[in-house]
Amino acid sequence: MIDILSVENMRKSDAATIAEGTPGTELMMRAARGVFECNRWTAPVAIICGSGNNAGDGYALALLLYEAGIDLTVFCVYDRFSDDGRFYYDKLAGTLKTGDKSGDFGIERWSDSVDLSKFGTVVDCLLGTGFKGEVRSELRSVIEAVNATDAVKISVDINSGLNGDTGMADICVRSDLTVSIGSFKPGHFLNMAKDVMKEKTNCDIGIKPVDEPYKLIEASDIEGVFGKRPNYSNKGTYGYTALIGGSTRYSGAIRLAYLANASMRSGAGVAKVAVPSSIVHDVASQILESTLFPLSCHEVMSTNTQEQPAGDEENGIFREDSGVAYVPEEIDELISNVKTVAFGMGIGTGEGAAEILEHLLTKYKGTLIIDADGLTLLSKMDRTIIKNATPKLVLTPHIKEFSRLTGMEISQILEDPTGIAKKYASETGAVVLLKGPSTIVTDGEKVYITDRGCAGMATAGSGDVLSGITAALCCKEGADLCLLVSAAAFINGAAGELAEERIGAVSMTAADTAGAIAEVIRNIV
Repeated sequence: MIDILSVENMRKSDAATIAEGTPGTELMMRAARGVFECNRWTAPVAIICGSGNNAGDGYALALLLYEAGIDLTVFCVYDRFSDDGRFYYDKLAGTLKTGDKSGDFGIERWSDSVDLSKFGTVVDCLLGTGFKGEVRSELRSVIEAVNATDAVKISVDINSGLNGDTGMADICVRSDLTVSIGSFKPGHFLNMAKDVMKEKTNCDIGIKPVDEPYKLIEASDIEGVFGKRPNYSNKGTYGYTALIGGSTRYSGAIRLAYLANASMRSGAGVAKVAVPSSIVHDVASQILESTLFPLSCHEVMSTNTQEQPAGDEENGIFREDSGVAYVPEEIDELISNVKTVAFGMGIGTGEGAAEILEHLLTKYKGTLIIDADGLTLLSKMDRTIIKNATPKLVLTPHIKEFSRLTGMEISQILEDPTGIAKKYASETGAVVLLKGPSTIVTDGEKVYITDRGCAGMATAGSGDVLSGITAALCCKEGADLCLLVSAAAFINGAAGELAEERIGAVSMTAADTAGAIAEVIRNIV
């Protein structure tokens, strides 16, 4: 696992390291050396500096480039400096004044007339990870000029304009390489990060975290989730799981969750697919090794005649759908021997579905994964039912579903998605998997981030495939549930990447992701 520090944790850790005796100027030079050693230097080099410690990193870097004889120009957007930044600016100015190196070196004040087209590499030292909010007007034009150049663009610590905690920006530098300093921050992975960083690496400068860091999941971290399968085992050894969902209108969701037997491919011993009896015929052809479990259903009548099917009218009332009905004995039979239940994919939000969910929350004693319509139903319930739930809960919302669960605006959540997910998990006792370009998984104490996944997964059903994988992995007893859920997100994302590589982002479907699960797991194990 790789440490990820929130901006506040990084600030505190940096201050603690200095207080323990390492000067800030020494940390700044270590950062500069880390960037220098990335070896992406096509001369001449432009280093564009703002006013804080991020600019100081740029001045220290300029000294190293100067000593290496690499032609460079430092552009200062402001004439103000942090204390450590002033130290290296003065040192740089004095060094360049001596002129003991042949070549083209200089320090200039930035202006709108600056032409970056002659530079082979442009280094972004405008704004550090402490930046939040909107970029001021005088810096917007600088960022636009950097983005417009064909030079190799290197951002020091984080892309200027990108929020270090959220990965959001109204405008930011689009880098070829971002070199984070000390530790990665959440903003290197979340939301817009993948779209504005072609490559990223971290430079360790000897700062130890003060608070517990978040963790980036790697393939090696989840290898032990599967272990070696003994010959003396059977399907019960690996767990029975149930997936409850589907309706006449959304039968495809439950199919997709098990397309290519996603849960079975992820290690479950037996998968029971529970769907309303009205769609059993449609789903049966899609269920191969899995067991099909019909649920009672009831007709839902509607007086909405705007899209009334021809020939189905009867006194202005027609059958709109056939929703699942709540029959306690059926649900008890279904869950009697299963280690995990995944609920909600395409099941609708009718009364029967709500009653089934409440039954599971109060009577089931395994691990309950709630997704899609199940999250909508859950958001309408009192939060105490979540806190007092009998099963271990795993909630898998995307940002809009999480907004419903928390009662917060999406814009509020985007200001601190990691912190808010952690707080919600702590208050409810659930493991929260917050979907996005990178996924946040937290149990209220630990926070794991997975950065696997791709643009091609922005298609219907990707979350359903994830539910199938999660249900299988959570069958493993005695393991860290938070890590198991993170492993599911990792496998789902890696399978999506493999599918995109084979098919392309535009044409791939969630079925292609499901089809790549086996290869991903084989490579991990």
